[in-house]
Amino acid sequence: MKPQKQNKKEFSELIKINQRIIHKITFIYANGAVDREDLFQEICLQLWKSYVNFREESQFSTWMYRVALNTAISNVRKKKNSFAFEPLKDYSQVKVEQSDDKENVRQLYRAISKLNRIDKAIILLWLEEKNYDEIASIMGTSKSNVSVKLVRIKRKLEELINETIKQES
Repeated sequence: MKPQKQNKKEFSELIKINQRIIHKITFIYANGAVDREDLFQEICLQLWKSYVNFREESQFSTWMYRVALNTAISNVRKKKNSFAFEPLKDYSQVKVEQSDDKENVRQLYRAISKLNRIDKAIILLWLEEKNYDEIASIMGTSKSNVSVKLVRIKRKLEELINETIKQES
């Protein structure tokens, strides 16, 4: 077993390298900058607590997704019991190079924010170009279940985006 000091340094470096994963999850599962910061900290805390159990049987990023998504979903459940969950409103942190794509990305994130917490996690992983096996491993489900869910999620997102476009016209 590595000394605690080495674990801290190694863990800090891994978080730094993979922080984009946490930011994406907090963006999807939290409303507003303060909630995203709180969720970011909670995810980091849970990752640190779980780090000693990371057995390197999968990539660190795969393990990180699993812990981060479980923490985010758990956080939503806790908040749901205390007040109503509102759809994501602040899309300014999504960085897009071309202005034409910017509105499309915002529409996509608005639609994703209306999905249930499990569907959000699956589509987020798919958008991160994780393959079906990785998504299944992170979500604790089968590859065929991921395939079926993704088809349904994509249909739902298309419906939500089309609704938004109709309302804006």
